[in-house]
Amino acid sequence: MKSFVAVLALVALAAADVAHLQRGADADAQIVKQEADVGPESFQYSYQTSNGIAGQESGALKNVGSEAEAISVQGSNQYTAPGGEVISLTYTADENGYQPQGAHLPTPPAPEAIPEYIVRSIKYNAEHAAREASPQSAYKARF
Repeated sequence: MKSFVAVLALVALAAADVAHLQRGADADAQIVKQEADVGPESFQYSYQTSNGIAGQESGALKNVGSEAEAISVQGSNQYTAPGGEVISLTYTADENGYQPQGAHLPTPPAPEAIPEYIVRSIKYNAEHAAREASPQSAYKARF
């Protein structure tokens, strides 16, 4: 019985997927360019690696000293996906949130036109809202 378990363990070990344990070419990538300039109210940096990864970002404080003080950032990065496609992303991040742009990002469908019966309903509700909002009409509606 022990030899059966040992043989079964050897078969399981041989059939195991260990592809994720192998070192890829990216594991030995080197930084070939790196620059940074950081100040009290602004910053900028950039980098590039030997396997084609690159990025840059800059940012600055807006409305310094006020309650509306915030940082505004612009940047980009680029790399090659496993399928060979070059992925490039640009972005801004500020008081309006993070706004990425890239050809690989999904886009929402175009908005559809509002059906005519909904437009009529909205118009009807807007015209009759004042009449139905009066206290007397609310009392009459309940009884």
